Amino acid sequence: MVTPDPLPFTPYGLEVYKSHHPTAGPDGVVPDLSDDPRDKCEPPGLPRADLYQLRETQILQNEYKVVILYQYSTRWRVIWTDGRELPKLLDGGVMVGKEARESRYYGYSVGKWVDDTTLVVETVGMIGDGRTWLDNGGRPTSDQLKVTETFHRVDHDRLEWSVMIDDPKMYSKTWVAMDKFPMKLEDAHTDVMEQYCSRTEMEQYDKLFGFPEK
Repeated sequence: MVTPDPLPFTPYGLEVYKSHHPTAGPDGVVPDLSDDPRDKCEPPGLPRADLYQLRETQILQNEYKVVILYQYSTRWRVIWTDGRELPKLLDGGVMVGKEARESRYYGYSVGKWVDDTTLVVETVGMIGDGRTWLDNGGRPTSDQLKVTETFHRVDHDRLEWSVMIDDPKMYSKTWVAMDKFPMKLEDAHTDVMEQYCSRTEMEQYDKLFGFPEK
């Protein structure tokens, strides 16, 4: 992950950021004091799915869409490549054609091939009510967030993945959160292990390793 220093917070964005208590970053706290939505098994959403625990990732496609399967939290999202327009942002949702739709953890993604090896994806309509953070450092997002991803296939076995953030409520300008993150092609027969967020497993782990005195 790449972040500018300092981040271009708006006054409101800085206020929201300071209200968060992450376990990582310059303002990190001990786990017992954290209010990270992840610890309540909230889905990471976008762009956090790209920026946190980006483990084995499967990318599938047909003539209409690209599907990304994330190992962490066993989540998936659809990127439409059928020529449709990016939805228009509304307060608390988006307008898809003439239909108003609700906000989503992973938003609404539309991709366009700019050349034979490069797919540019724009995503809007993410939930912006505090249930998702941008990353493990507690950086905030709003319902006005727009994420632009660039997937560039360098050669047969290598892919570069970049992420740009545009959220006028939280940040005074766009900034790059991930720049050409390298991905290596795995064998197509690889069996990716599931990794769910389970409160039961978290409690068992804390009892055995994290907080054995409880």
